[in-house]
This record gives sequence, C-alpha cells and structure tokens, in this order.
Amino acid sequence: MTGPAGGAPPALDRELHHPTRLALAAYLSACGEAEFAVLRDYCQVSDSTLSKTLSALEKTGYLSIRKGHLGKRPRTWASLTLTGRRALTRHLAALEDIAATARRAATEADGATGGGCG
Repeated sequence: MTGPAGGAPPALDRELHHPTRLALAAYLSACGEAEFAVLRDYCQVSDSTLSKTLSALEKTGYLSIRKGHLGKRPRTWASLTLTGRRALTRHLAALEDIAATARRAATEADGATGGGCG
C-alpha cells in the first residue's frame, strides 16, 4: 500500500497493530494507571492473554508495569510511557491517513465514473 500521491505507506506501528494492544494503549492513554483486572475486563481477554500483551508492550518500552499489594493481595498496574503515548499518536495518525486516502479515492472514483464504489 502506498500513501497519498504514491508516497511511502502510512507508518503503522507493528506493536500496536493488534486490536488488543491498540485497545489497551488507547485505554491507558486516557488514564494515568490501571489495574490488571480493570484492563482484562475492558479488553475482554483472559488473564494469560493480558499478561502476554502487557509483557510484549513493556519490552518495547510502551508500558510501565508496577507490582505491589493491596492489603494482602498482589496487584499489577500498568501505565503508558511517554514512548508509548508517542507511538500511539503516530499509529492513530497513520490510521487516519489511510481512512482519508480511502475517502479521497472513493470520491475521485465516484466523480470519474459517476457510479462510485458500488
């Protein structure tokens, strides 16, 4: 896929391309920190899936993981790092570019043929 006017393709982030990773990063971008169970429920995934997702994003430097206790129970909290926030912003901008390019192409096709995408 090429970008507008045949340029380079939009810079989608491979680490955020997966829907669960993207949802997790987007959720964390709206708050300072969130507890594991809250993230699991929001993303509607298993403990194992969330744990693997958090670990993968932590390795990239996109997330910071904090472990502690609430009373006697162990807890894990995650927060988006500045690097993660920047990556999410770039990824969302790339998605917007893709959508805008598709809208322009559809409008141009509609004007050229009179029939549009259908």
